[in-house]
Amino acid sequence: MAIQVNLDLMLVRRKTSSRELAAAIGLSETNLSLIKSGKIKGVRFSTLNAICAYLECQPGDILTFEPD
Repeated sequence: MAIQVNLDLMLVRRKTSSRELAAAIGLSETNLSLIKSGKIKGVRFSTLNAICAYLECQPGDILTFEPD
């Protein structure tokens, strides 16, 4: 997959756990885990907005393009 998810890295940088993020944005820990692993076909802009707002980052900090 050419799109890489760097959510784990942002969580470490912000010293926040997945559990805290999931609770803060109203997402189940299971769904957040799927996003972190990249095992999804898409993500809603509202979810991405909530993640970025909580972590005080840009979408490009979480999602990057890596050519195959």
